[in-house]
Amino acid sequence: VIYRPIFNLLVFINNLVPGQDFGLAIIVLTVFIRLIFMPFSVKALRSQKLMNQLQPKIKEIQEKYKNDRAAQAQATMALYKEYKVNPLSGCLPLLVQLPILFALYRAFVNGLQPESLNLLYGFIANPGVIKNISFGFLDLSKDAPLLAVISGVFQFIHSKMTMAHTSVPGANSPQRGQFDMGAMNKQMLYFFPFLIIIIGWKLPAGLVLYWAVSTLFSI
Repeated sequence: VIYRPIFNLLVFINNLVPGQDFGLAIIVLTVFIRLIFMPFSVKALRSQKLMNQLQPKIKEIQEKYKNDRAAQAQATMALYKEYKVNPLSGCLPLLVQLPILFALYRAFVNGLQPESLNLLYGFIANPGVIKNISFGFLDLSKDAPLLAVISGVFQFIHSKMTMAHTSVPGANSPQRGQFDMGAMNKQMLYFFPFLIIIIGWKLPAGLVLYWAVSTLFSI
């Protein structure tokens, strides 16, 4: 349902870009997809910042109802409703993009195989063959550890910028016995980029290129 339209769009872009460079087509497609999902991303960032601004009020609720978990949860949800905050909205962009990411994985891997061109719609010109070498040196069908490292660096920069723009001074300082959100964020700041490098180390370069460009767009 998702793979075939994305594959056709990718080949359509590939037919338009100079030299029918499949890597350049991936970059164009990545920017196009990110532009479509940008409203979701902006909404998630705003929600995350507002969540951090509400941390002092949440701590007051936790202190007031420290012996009553049910009342604490009810008061916290009422606070979210008052300020129109959805604590799960930060996950929405990722959840929406996951099916597209899986479809892109198939498009990048299968797209380099001649038999995949049989899936083209009648109005999409068949290029005959899709070149797996992009920019004159990058084999999109094989792993590219250096590109994985670059993607991880981009992810670290993006995470650091996100923390800087959404954090509120003093909002994440935990009281005794309470969960330290700030500490978790700092751990994720280093863990997630490292995870991106590990995962991308053996993935086809085409998919890692998508992730790197997507993160760069976010920055």
